[in-house]
Amino acid sequence: MTLPAWVPVLLAIPVLLLGEWICRRILVFRRFNIPEPVVGGLLISFVILLGNVTGLTDFRFDTTVTDAWWTWLVRIEPDWLQWPKIPVTEPLMVAFFTCIGLNATWDLVRRGGMDVVRFLALATIFAVLQNGLGVLLAQALGQHPLLGLVCGSITLTGGHGTAIGFAPLMAELGLPGAAVLGTAAATVGVVAGGLIGGPVGTRLMERHHLHARADAPKPKSGEAASHPGILDEFRALMSLAGETTRHLLLILICVKAGAWVSYLLQGTGIKFPPQMGAMIVGVTVRNALDLTGHRWIRYDAIDLFGAVTLAIFLTVTMMSLNLLDLANAATPMLIIIAAQIAVMALFAFFITYRVMGRDYDAAVMAGGHCGFGLGATSNAMATMKVLVARHGAAPRAFLVIPVVGAILIDFTNALNITVFANLLK
Repeated sequence: MTLPAWVPVLLAIPVLLLGEWICRRILVFRRFNIPEPVVGGLLISFVILLGNVTGLTDFRFDTTVTDAWWTWLVRIEPDWLQWPKIPVTEPLMVAFFTCIGLNATWDLVRRGGMDVVRFLALATIFAVLQNGLGVLLAQALGQHPLLGLVCGSITLTGGHGTAIGFAPLMAELGLPGAAVLGTAAATVGVVAGGLIGGPVGTRLMERHHLHARADAPKPKSGEAASHPGILDEFRALMSLAGETTRHLLLILICVKAGAWVSYLLQGTGIKFPPQMGAMIVGVTVRNALDLTGHRWIRYDAIDLFGAVTLAIFLTVTMMSLNLLDLANAATPMLIIIAAQIAVMALFAFFITYRVMGRDYDAAVMAGGHCGFGLGATSNAMATMKVLVARHGAAPRAFLVIPVVGAILIDFTNALNITVFANLLK
């Protein structure tokens, strides 16, 4: 039995509160900064898996919807009139990245310019390394080398969207079932990225005795072990009164305008993630208003909306995972991905940290790199939010990771995948 996609959405807040409760009481989760949405959502996924395997239950969650009021936000009108089927989490994901754009002022971009260039180079080099390692391991295991690409930057740096987008090409080149394999590989990557990013960042801070800058906001007494939860964020939004409504309308307008921008970008023939248009609109609106002197957009309001949409998006995504797909995945695929996870952790710990400055922000970025290097920029942001809530602000990290992870890496990774695919065909 398949339950409607709205069921996990309705359960998102209770499951997120469950994740917060577990993280407050189990030391290992608190010690390694594992995001609460990952903990709560995965627990539900494991319970469903256990019930299905033992025969006590037989259901899964649908992940797509066609409801016109929900799909309208992220689709242009000609497509919307065709009743498109979209992931139920897509508007939440796009809204989150819209918030990133609205808080990306030109002043921040200017100050972090070279950091963005360095991190893009790092991320691109690592994506090439992922494909090289994947192909070599696939051949060593007696598998088609294209399996190495599917278990490489297509699914890990690229994520689910890139996996599905490149599946027809992989099938055409000789790897049938690329869509199923890609979905499973991307799912493992998303889970792993959420689990290892916090420990990597935390270990770097402890090993090198790192702290936030003296002038950076510090957690208040008691917050180092327990950062604000989803209910605290809702209360903070309510306390803003009329500002909350005004900023919500601004976010919704940017999301809708972003759908048209994304449509125009797709017309170039290059595959873009659905959130790119909204991010571009957000950046443009924020900086246009700042340039004209209308500085009414509040960073704290946008940040709160971003935190809420990210938490719900991740919780629903993790809760809806069909872990039976992982159990049925081919052993060679799991071996390759296990090697990729280990290499990601080592690369972030020894290379990302050093290249990005060997400081506190670099440690936070290393943890974030694990998130999007294994499949999801949203995981990277969630991991970094947990780290900074307990140790202090890392403004460079929150500028660099979303700009590279959500926008720039898609360009270089598409070229990377295309080159490898043509070499292996």
